Amino acid sequence: MNTWKRHDLLKKSIDHYTACIGVESIHIVWSEPSPPPDSLVSYLQRTVKANSRDGRETELRFEMNEEDSSLNNRFKEIKGLKTEAIFSVDDDVIFACSTLEFAFSVWQTAPHTMVGFVPRMHWIDRSKGRYRYGGWWSVWWSGTYSMVLSKAAFFHSKYLDFYTNHMPSSIRHYITNNRNCEDIAMSFVVANLSGSPPVWVQGKIYEVGSSGISSLGGHSERRSQCLNIFVEEYGGIMPLLPSTLKAVDARRLWSW
Repeated sequence: MNTWKRHDLLKKSIDHYTACIGVESIHIVWSEPSPPPDSLVSYLQRTVKANSRDGRETELRFEMNEEDSSLNNRFKEIKGLKTEAIFSVDDDVIFACSTLEFAFSVWQTAPHTMVGFVPRMHWIDRSKGRYRYGGWWSVWWSGTYSMVLSKAAFFHSKYLDFYTNHMPSSIRHYITNNRNCEDIAMSFVVANLSGSPPVWVQGKIYEVGSSGISSLGGHSERRSQCLNIFVEEYGGIMPLLPSTLKAVDARRLWSW
């Protein structure tokens, strides 16, 4: 779980996700210059105990990155993981536990690709000879996507190693300097290694925080720049693959 100086949102998210059956552990990516305050740690520990059932308690751990606010921290290797599946999520995004369980079942059928709730796309602007980044409305209009953002997505734990130790270091430096596009970089890593497109899962998203960087002017252009720079670092080859597939839980449909 990625967080940054939003302790109230972190509390809400931990309270929710520790109540979901099947969550083995929650690792909080902590990149603030000061360690977590004792009051916050105590609150979260009480929350975990209150949500435990049948003697089973979700492990809660802070992954410390003191005085290093790089967005690459999100994908650093985690020591001692007991599961292959990782659900990467922001502290201001909440899904019903049943929705999370369904998405996990989808990931189990395609464990080497990304399975998530927030689709995005890319396309080639042939008039300019460069790639363009498309947000939600581009996906809605075309019915096509080539990425699912890591603000809410499952992927295999092995990709943390590939992102940190095998992805071109120039991409990590770019992300640190520009504070953007770590999610696109992870999509590149997974697509390049799996040779498969991601899977978009239909699910109701509850956003409990304020708007993020996607609401700022020039966001799409900055993301387009990331696409083109990353493609260059991959030897001019675009690894992202388009898809029109959407996974839907048929049990929640009124009709077939």
